[in-house]
Amino acid sequence: MNTDELDSVLFGAERRVLKIQTKLHCWARDDAHRRFDDLLNLVADPAFLLVAWDRVRGNKRARTAGVDGRTAWSIEAGQGVGEFLDGLRSQIKDRSFRPLPVRERMIPKAGGKLRRLGIATIADRVVQASLKLVLEPIFEADFYPCSYGFRPNRRAHDAVAELRYFASRSYAWVVEGDITAASTRSRIRP
Repeated sequence: MNTDELDSVLFGAERRVLKIQTKLHCWARDDAHRRFDDLLNLVADPAFLLVAWDRVRGNKRARTAGVDGRTAWSIEAGQGVGEFLDGLRSQIKDRSFRPLPVRERMIPKAGGKLRRLGIATIADRVVQASLKLVLEPIFEADFYPCSYGFRPNRRAHDAVAELRYFASRSYAWVVEGDITAASTRSRIRP
């Protein structure tokens, strides 16, 4: 599959994924007790896998190999994207997919300390990205609007902008909080 064909197929896949994500979000928002069954079929859906591949491939870390030694470019040059995603899809569908261990690297931090970095394989990253595409619209319906951590289209700068907005409104009170472990205890509406 050449680049032009892939772009055309990718455009259709992105539209399909967005349509399904919109449905999932609406269902989750409208019925807080709804059970979502068979989400694995969406994770293995060719459109979701292709969009996930595109996101992994577009990331600068796509040049970094996991323990299997494969990069996005080596997959494109070798077996090809279509064959790679078909194999991944069949492994997910027959439940034989098993993530490989991460490749560990120590990277320097400020102050001379080192930080451990885990590098997943490209296949693991694609499956994780596909899972994110499926689960994110479901859980987004439950998060508070004032929550900014690790959410789509929300970043630290948005939180700071909201603080500045409220500060400019001459409020006479301030709440101080410790968010040291906030990322491990995200707040979800009941």
